[in-house]
Amino acid sequence: MQYLKNPLGRDDLERFLELLPGEPAELVRVDGHFKELGLDIGDYQSADAVIDLLMEHPRLMQRPVVVRGDRAVIARPSELVEELL
Repeated sequence: MQYLKNPLGRDDLERFLELLPGEPAELVRVDGHFKELGLDIGDYQSADAVIDLLMEHPRLMQRPVVVRGDRAVIARPSELVEELL
């Protein structure tokens, strides 16, 4: 899926957060772009805050996200996909 050309909708992001183990902030990529924007990960601890951020800045989504059935993982490292198989 080319999520930058066709950004995910709020429903898609809500679904990811429902399926992913861990905290909502784990879906946020804290990289150079995040820092350039002057953001603080402490501000993105709730699902709503993460969704709002990713709707505005989709490239900050941690990726790849792999979904299988009612489970999902952020496949970093790629071996985490094996948990879904």
